[in-house]
Amino acid sequence: MAYRAAICDDSAADTAFVQELLRGWAAERQIEVRIETFPSAESFLFRYAEDKAFDLLLLDIEMGAMDGVTMAKRVREENRAVQIIFITGYSDYIAEGYEVAALHYLMKPVERERFFPVLDRALEKLKQDERCLNLELPGELVRIPLYEIRYLDVRQNYVTVHAGREYTLKRPLRDLEKELDSRFFRAGRALILNLSCIRRVTRTEVHLSDGTALPLPRGANEPLNRAIIAHT
Repeated sequence: MAYRAAICDDSAADTAFVQELLRGWAAERQIEVRIETFPSAESFLFRYAEDKAFDLLLLDIEMGAMDGVTMAKRVREENRAVQIIFITGYSDYIAEGYEVAALHYLMKPVERERFFPVLDRALEKLKQDERCLNLELPGELVRIPLYEIRYLDVRQNYVTVHAGREYTLKRPLRDLEKELDSRFFRAGRALILNLSCIRRVTRTEVHLSDGTALPLPRGANEPLNRAIIAHT
């Protein structure tokens, strides 16, 4: 499989340097990475409007009219799977990276010893996001990427998978749980949560990043908090 990466930086020299490091990493890992470069956030978004199939974004922050964080927020509005790495000479924006689920911040000048492990983490997450949940529905087989699933719940012996849309089927929750991975947490008999989608946990509720609030079974909040910390 070939992965697609975009480098967005208004410094031609920094772009060339990061591109060379990325090529070296791909050669060592024996994978194919197709790289496109952009001198501004606006130029990337113009391309992204036509083609959204990017796996990795390597973004400078301080760029012209639009900064890298603002650009990343635009991308995150519709794409949770792409891996975002900020490469910058400024540390002032690190807190904002949490809003766009940035994988990492790297300070310029980028060092190979720091860059390659971050790229390895990005690759592992991308491989993880290739996995799908297969649902046999009346007249069709639906494959749902795991990263799109926010949660699964049970009502009257029917399981509903909440993803881009809702899929309801009569199948034991434990069977579906076997097809999920470590990003999912079983919170009681009738609820499985995607840890990546959780924004806040109280003693009685879990709040997801899309605004959904779900009741938690008694005593589930502490194990859920531990699972979130372990997953981070």
